[in-house]
Amino acid sequence: MSRVYKWGIIGCGSVTELKSGPAYQKVEGFELQAVMRRNVDKAKDYASRHNVPKFYANADELINDPEIDAIYIATPPDSHCYYALKVAKAEKICCIEKPMAPTFDECLLINKAFEAKKTPLFVAYYRRSLPRFKQVKSWIENNKIGEIRHINWHLSKPANAIDIAKTYNWRTDIKIAKGGYFDDLASHGIDLFMHLLGDITSAEGIATNQQGLYTAMDAISGSWMHQSGITGSGSWNFGTEKREDHVQIYGEKGKISFSVFGEVPVELEHGDHKESLFIENPENIQLFHVQNIKNHLTENKTHPSTGKTGAHTTWVLENILKNNN
Repeated sequence: MSRVYKWGIIGCGSVTELKSGPAYQKVEGFELQAVMRRNVDKAKDYASRHNVPKFYANADELINDPEIDAIYIATPPDSHCYYALKVAKAEKICCIEKPMAPTFDECLLINKAFEAKKTPLFVAYYRRSLPRFKQVKSWIENNKIGEIRHINWHLSKPANAIDIAKTYNWRTDIKIAKGGYFDDLASHGIDLFMHLLGDITSAEGIATNQQGLYTAMDAISGSWMHQSGITGSGSWNFGTEKREDHVQIYGEKGKISFSVFGEVPVELEHGDHKESLFIENPENIQLFHVQNIKNHLTENKTHPSTGKTGAHTTWVLENILKNNN
């Protein structure tokens, strides 16, 4: 009989309701055994609604529960390192929400702790596992647009009601996320681009706060170089009229276009040939990511998003923001 891995979640907030939490229940061989939230009533409510056997208000109790084999850390990024080091000390498998940590130094500290215990560590950059982006990777690997020259991404959106009301939001608190929504959203794309095109070896950028609605940056432009020599550029603005999310990969023989977040077709152009494929995301968008954790643990298949790759993504984000106050 194959082993069953029992998981616990630290921080059962909104991201765990549909995107991730149910995936740990749906993957065969995984069970969601316990959840933790500092507000015990909210932890109890989550456990009740999702049929989770245990709930805690104290993370140490969940981490040290002898029935728990693995921990998913789904708290704001400023506490990721704090909890991850505790999980490493307990020698339990871990998946950390993205971004892995606010600083590259913290990522290195986390990786060192898990490497010392020889314990698997994953980061929830789940787009690496989504079928729509596996299709893009297949086009690239099959030389559909020839040698890649450049990738460009533009992401923008209007200020939301929380921003305009100047209501506190940890995602736009400079002490937690210097880049604000850039840290939260651009991290997905930057990480995906390295999965598609290889590691980024240099990056720089400019950033400012144009709106004054919160303390973090709200307008960022960046450029980078992949190890292969492919160049990249991006612009992210969080105070525009409407939402836009466009990625173009330019090759010597054609172009690939897609959206990082929008559920729109992935498109291939090669001379007169045009191909457009709509590939639906799963109901629980982290499902394939979680399935790949299971495959890593049981089938000797390397997960596409590990502590090492997650740390490198933080390094790139940090370099784009480095020279901006």
